[in-house]
Amino acid sequence: METAFQIALIIFSFLLGLLVLMHKGKGGGLSDMFGGGMQSSVGGSSVAERNLDRITIVVGLIWFGIVVALGLLMKS
Repeated sequence: METAFQIALIIFSFLLGLLVLMHKGKGGGLSDMFGGGMQSSVGGSSVAERNLDRITIVVGLIWFGIVVALGLLMKS
């Protein structure tokens, strides 16, 4: 059981990292340094961006749940 959670944690960590990197920079900070500030904003978030936000939140919550479950398994 512990091994399954560890494998799931690795997969969801990789997926969460990819999803975070897919987000468009909101201006300022490190995103400008890598060229994110050169793109013009149309003035709102598109449907794709909102869906990406939702997917990132869901994957993040699942990742957090796996971390908590793995911690409880390793404690006992």
